[in-house]
Amino acid sequence: MKKIRKSTKIALAFFLYISVTAAYLLPRNTEIGNIEKWVTVAGSYAIVLLLWLVLRKKEQMRNRRHWEEDNDSTTDIK
Repeated sequence: MKKIRKSTKIALAFFLYISVTAAYLLPRNTEIGNIEKWVTVAGSYAIVLLLWLVLRKKEQMRNRRHWEEDNDSTTDIK
């Protein structure tokens, strides 16, 4: 079974939070128009997508750094 990355878990948690909050609170909000409601939700999803991309890039950089350290340490021993 493939392990779920931390970046995916965090982004999924925010996605679910935004979805549940929007489904519960937005229909009750009569102070703003429907377009503004949907733009707010879409903007929130876009922020979560950017967060996920940044966290994935950070994980890839960390994995590459660990891989390079492991390869450098094995060549230094010879």
